[in-house]
Amino acid sequence: MDSVTADDLIRARAGDELAFERLVAPVQRELHAHCYRMLGSTHDADDALQDGLLRVWSGLAGFEGRSSLRSWLYTIVTRVCLDHAGRRGKRALPMDLGPSSERAVMSDVAALDVAWLEPYPDRSLALGPTTPEVRYDQREAVELAFVSAVQQLTGNQRAALLLFEVLGFSATEIAEMLDTTVASVNSALQRARAALVDKVPSTTQREARHMIGDDRLHELVTGFAGALERGDVDLLVSLLSADVTWSMPPLRGWYQGLDAVSDFAGRVPLDACGSWRTAHMSANGQPAVACWLRNEPSDAFVGWSINVLAFRDGHISNITSFIGIEHFAEFGLPDTAV
Repeated sequence: MDSVTADDLIRARAGDELAFERLVAPVQRELHAHCYRMLGSTHDADDALQDGLLRVWSGLAGFEGRSSLRSWLYTIVTRVCLDHAGRRGKRALPMDLGPSSERAVMSDVAALDVAWLEPYPDRSLALGPTTPEVRYDQREAVELAFVSAVQQLTGNQRAALLLFEVLGFSATEIAEMLDTTVASVNSALQRARAALVDKVPSTTQREARHMIGDDRLHELVTGFAGALERGDVDLLVSLLSADVTWSMPPLRGWYQGLDAVSDFAGRVPLDACGSWRTAHMSANGQPAVACWLRNEPSDAFVGWSINVLAFRDGHISNITSFIGIEHFAEFGLPDTAV
């Protein structure tokens, strides 16, 4: 601990709130991203981080410096996340709940009884410190496929995996953080890795985009947005991989393969919904497109969905459309568009 941090710690223990803010500021964004990975929800991450920092503030007198300040902060915040996860349960995407549909489901309605996975704003993501031992860097570790997969792990497995493979803590440190044994941590890591083998793609989206190249990536994102605005089913289909998936939480229905996705796209977003306005953006470290919908010519375009795109072999391989105007404020987007 450097002299400036040590001085702020002394001041914070004496009740200096500004000193406390200086102490936690360097790691606050990476702590928030950790909460999101643990809980799969930006809103839950907000609550967990706030609760965690309140516990840190009230427990400063008990910090004896036997571990680093960063390790102590992660200990408290991780335990808060485990408490939150135990009360709320696992976040899901539609494909976690049932098989895909072969044809457009016109009667699909929002499932309000499901705790849905939520998108994450890249502006909230800090790179954070890493070590050569980590398997995922912090941007890769908020990709939808990874966050969705870790939601299916038990709380302790999830915590151990994230602390070890994303944040670079040792098994010994994690055992102390979770108040367990090194053997239990290693067992949790082994089970977590085995559970993720078939759920997390071997190629990250960061690697996939590098292989595609900037020109083709721009063509895919621009083409997707343009196809929606022009109602061009043929253009949309030309951008998709043969095994493409499209899901729309909080709707349960989802589609896989060109035939099913083409039927859905032609009958719902490109026909039955209305007119679209779009904007390129980024979410979960992936290219995304925000969509505003207008039902009647006299209506305003109102925020409808954040569409997060995944890519493979030069095509769009997955579309996750997070429906709900409540997502727009998280990304600094307006509720309406011209």
